[in-house]
Amino acid sequence: MTDLLKLTEVATPDAEADDVLTLSYEYRQKSRLPAKTDGGVKVGLFLPRGQRLHSGVILTGTDHYKVLVKAASETVSVVRCDDALQFARTCYHLGNRHVALQILPNELRYLSDHVLDYMVKGLGLTVSHEVLPFEPEAGAYHSHD
Repeated sequence: MTDLLKLTEVATPDAEADDVLTLSYEYRQKSRLPAKTDGGVKVGLFLPRGQRLHSGVILTGTDHYKVLVKAASETVSVVRCDDALQFARTCYHLGNRHVALQILPNELRYLSDHVLDYMVKGLGLTVSHEVLPFEPEAGAYHSHD
Protein backbone atom coordinates (compact mmCIF):
# COMPACT_ATOMS: atom_id res chain seq x y z
CA MET A 1 0.00 0.00 0.00
CA THR A 2 1.11 3.59 -0.62
CA ASP A 3 1.28 6.34 2.01
CA LEU A 4 -2.26 7.45 1.19
CA LEU A 5 -4.91 4.95 0.21
CA LYS A 6 -7.33 6.60 -2.26
CA LEU A 7 -11.02 5.80 -1.78
CA THR A 8 -12.79 6.75 -4.99
CA GLU A 9 -16.03 4.79 -5.20
CA VAL A 10 -18.76 2.94 -3.33
CA ALA A 11 -18.24 -0.82 -3.26
CA THR A 12 -21.00 -3.34 -3.88
CA PRO A 13 -23.34 -3.69 -0.88
CA ASP A 14 -22.29 -7.29 -0.25
CA ALA A 15 -18.57 -6.44 0.01
CA GLU A 16 -16.62 -7.40 3.12
CA ALA A 17 -14.85 -4.45 4.74
CA ASP A 18 -11.13 -4.56 5.52
CA ASP A 19 -11.29 -1.58 7.89
CA VAL A 20 -13.63 1.03 9.38
CA LEU A 21 -13.64 4.81 8.96
CA THR A 22 -15.58 6.58 11.71
CA LEU A 23 -16.65 10.08 10.67
CA SER A 24 -18.86 12.81 12.11
CA TYR A 25 -21.84 14.08 10.14
CA GLU A 26 -19.82 17.11 9.02
CA TYR A 27 -17.06 14.97 7.53
CA ARG A 28 -19.49 12.50 5.92
CA GLN A 29 -20.64 15.39 3.71
CA LYS A 30 -17.18 15.99 2.23
CA SER A 31 -16.11 14.46 -1.08
CA ARG A 32 -12.43 15.34 -0.59
CA LEU A 33 -10.99 14.45 2.79
CA PRO A 34 -7.76 13.14 4.26
CA ALA A 35 -8.49 10.80 7.17
CA LYS A 36 -7.23 7.83 9.14
CA THR A 37 -9.19 4.60 9.51
CA ASP A 38 -9.91 3.07 12.90
CA GLY A 39 -7.12 0.60 12.03
CA GLY A 40 -4.62 3.43 11.49
CA VAL A 41 -4.49 3.44 7.67
CA LYS A 42 -4.14 6.88 6.05
CA VAL A 43 -6.86 7.35 3.44
CA GLY A 44 -8.01 10.09 1.14
CA LEU A 45 -11.59 10.43 -0.03
CA PHE A 46 -11.83 11.35 -3.72
CA LEU A 47 -15.54 10.92 -4.36
CA PRO A 48 -17.92 12.60 -6.80
CA ARG A 49 -18.85 16.05 -5.51
CA GLY A 50 -22.11 16.31 -3.64
CA GLN A 51 -22.13 12.70 -2.46
CA ARG A 52 -23.02 12.38 1.22
CA LEU A 53 -21.79 9.28 2.98
CA HIS A 54 -24.17 7.24 5.08
CA SER A 55 -23.16 4.98 7.91
CA GLY A 56 -22.82 1.45 6.54
CA VAL A 57 -21.58 2.33 3.04
CA ILE A 58 -18.34 0.65 1.96
CA LEU A 59 -15.76 2.63 -0.01
CA THR A 60 -12.96 1.26 -2.16
CA GLY A 61 -10.37 2.34 -4.71
CA THR A 62 -8.15 0.87 -7.40
CA ASP A 63 -6.29 -1.36 -4.91
CA HIS A 64 -9.66 -2.91 -3.78
CA TYR A 65 -9.08 -2.20 -0.06
CA LYS A 66 -12.58 -1.81 1.38
CA VAL A 67 -13.45 0.62 4.15
CA LEU A 68 -16.78 0.65 6.01
CA VAL A 69 -18.03 4.15 6.87
CA LYS A 70 -19.43 4.45 10.37
CA ALA A 71 -21.26 7.43 11.88
CA ALA A 72 -19.32 8.82 14.83
CA SER A 73 -21.09 9.46 18.09
CA GLU A 74 -21.53 13.17 18.63
CA THR A 75 -23.53 15.44 20.90
CA VAL A 76 -27.09 15.65 19.65
CA SER A 77 -30.27 17.16 20.99
CA VAL A 78 -32.90 14.47 21.41
CA VAL A 79 -36.63 15.16 21.50
CA ARG A 80 -39.10 12.40 22.29
CA CYS A 81 -42.80 12.89 21.75
CA ASP A 82 -45.83 10.58 21.63
CA ASP A 83 -48.18 13.28 20.27
CA ALA A 84 -48.06 12.94 16.46
CA LEU A 85 -49.30 16.50 15.79
CA GLN A 86 -46.83 18.10 18.22
CA PHE A 87 -44.05 15.92 16.78
CA ALA A 88 -44.95 16.99 13.22
CA ARG A 89 -45.07 20.66 14.21
CA THR A 90 -41.63 20.43 15.81
CA CYS A 91 -40.18 18.72 12.71
CA TYR A 92 -41.79 21.41 10.56
CA HIS A 93 -40.33 24.31 12.56
CA LEU A 94 -36.85 22.77 12.63
CA GLY A 95 -37.03 21.86 8.95
CA ASN A 96 -38.18 25.38 8.13
CA ARG A 97 -34.81 26.49 9.53
CA HIS A 98 -33.03 23.97 7.27
CA VAL A 99 -31.84 21.94 10.23
CA ALA A 100 -30.62 18.43 9.46
CA LEU A 101 -32.94 16.06 11.35
CA GLN A 102 -32.80 12.39 12.14
CA ILE A 103 -36.42 11.32 12.43
CA LEU A 104 -37.19 8.09 14.28
CA PRO A 105 -40.47 6.76 15.68
CA ASN A 106 -41.50 9.28 18.38
CA GLU A 107 -37.97 10.73 18.45
CA LEU A 108 -36.00 13.31 16.55
CA ARG A 109 -32.35 14.29 16.75
CA TYR A 110 -30.35 17.27 15.56
CA LEU A 111 -26.85 18.50 16.24
CA SER A 112 -27.00 20.30 19.57
CA ASP A 113 -27.72 24.00 19.34
CA HIS A 114 -28.94 25.99 22.34
CA VAL A 115 -31.04 28.34 20.18
CA LEU A 116 -32.89 25.42 18.59
CA ASP A 117 -33.26 23.74 21.99
CA TYR A 118 -34.89 26.92 23.30
CA MET A 119 -37.31 26.98 20.35
CA VAL A 120 -38.25 23.31 20.85
CA LYS A 121 -38.81 23.89 24.58
CA GLY A 122 -41.02 26.82 23.60
CA LEU A 123 -43.13 24.38 21.58
CA GLY A 124 -43.74 22.46 24.83
CA LEU A 125 -41.25 19.61 24.41
CA THR A 126 -38.33 18.42 26.50
CA VAL A 127 -34.83 18.32 25.02
CA SER A 128 -32.08 16.05 26.28
CA HIS A 129 -28.47 15.93 25.16
CA GLU A 130 -26.91 12.59 24.34
CA VAL A 131 -23.82 11.35 22.56
CA LEU A 132 -25.10 9.19 19.69
CA PRO A 133 -24.43 8.51 16.01
CA PHE A 134 -26.21 11.13 13.88
CA GLU A 135 -27.71 10.01 10.57
CA PRO A 136 -30.15 12.69 9.36
CA GLU A 137 -32.68 12.43 6.56
CA ALA A 138 -31.17 12.96 3.10
CA GLY A 139 -33.88 15.44 2.10
CA ALA A 140 -36.10 15.60 -0.94
CA TYR A 141 -33.37 16.87 -3.28
CA HIS A 142 -30.60 14.49 -2.24
CA SER A 143 -29.86 10.88 -3.10
CA HIS A 144 -31.49 8.24 -0.89
CA ASP A 145 -29.09 5.40 -1.71
